[in-house]
Amino acid sequence: MRDPWDAAIARAEQLASAEPAAAELLTFTAALLRAQRDVYAALHWARVAHGSTRAAGALTGNFQTDLPRMRPLLLPLCQAIATHGPDELAQGAAVLQAAHPVTLDDMLIEYWQTPSDDQFFAKAFLQPYARALADAKLTPGDRARIQPDNRCPFCGGVPQLAVLRANDVQADGGRRHLLCSTCLTVWPFRRIFCPNCGEEDEHKLGYFHASGTTFAHVRVEACATCQHYLKAVDLSMAGLAIPIVDEIAASALDVWAREQGLTKIERNLVGL
Repeated sequence: MRDPWDAAIARAEQLASAEPAAAELLTFTAALLRAQRDVYAALHWARVAHGSTRAAGALTGNFQTDLPRMRPLLLPLCQAIATHGPDELAQGAAVLQAAHPVTLDDMLIEYWQTPSDDQFFAKAFLQPYARALADAKLTPGDRARIQPDNRCPFCGGVPQLAVLRANDVQADGGRRHLLCSTCLTVWPFRRIFCPNCGEEDEHKLGYFHASGTTFAHVRVEACATCQHYLKAVDLSMAGLAIPIVDEIAASALDVWAREQGLTKIERNLVGL
C-alpha cells in the first residue's frame, strides 16, 4: 500500500465522529497524520522521465546525507502538534520550535540509530521518511538492522501491531502480518508465535478482545512468558478498518492490558 496517510486520515475523522469517548484522541490523530502526510509528500520526489537517474536532491537512504533535505520539514510538524495536540505534547512542540538546529539534528540521529517509543517527536517525523525510503526501495544504509523474524526485514524496526487477513490461511491457524513501527510496511509472521520473545507454546499465548463493541475486530495478543503484548486488527471482521488508526481508537484495550501487568512491545504514535 503506497502513501497510507489519506485513508488513515479519513478513518480517524470517521471514527472521531462516531465514537464520542475517543473523539479527542482521534481528532489529534487525524491532525498528526495530516502533518506526516505533508512530510511524506515533500520527501517523495517526482519521477525522472527515463527512470534511470534520480532527481536532484533525492533521498539516498543514508540518514545524515538526507538530513539537510528533511530538516525544514520538522518545524511545520511541530507547529501542527502545538496547535492540535494535548497540553504536554503542545508544550514539547513549542520547546522544539525554539531549539537550536544542532539539538534537533542530534534528536533525530539518536532516534534513527537507537529507536525508542519514548521519543514521540522523532518517531512521528521519521515514520514518513522511512516509508518514503521503503516505497523507493532504498534500504537504510546507516541504521543498525538486526533482522530476526520479529523485526522488519526492510529497516529492522520493531512491530507496532499485527494485521490478520481472511485470505491468509496456514497450518498454524492462519497467517498474520506485523506492521513496522518505523517504516509502516508489513511482513508475514507466524500466528502462533510471540513477536517479542519467540514463545510458540499456544498454551502460553493468549488473545483477548471486547466482543459486542465497535472494536471487536481489535484484540490483545499477550505472551505469558515475557509478559508483553501487541494489538492485532482483524480485517476479516472489519474490512474498512485501517490498522494504525483502529489500533489507536481501541485504546481501552491498552488500559486493560496494563492493568493485567502487561507491557506493550511498542507504544503507538500517540503514546498508548
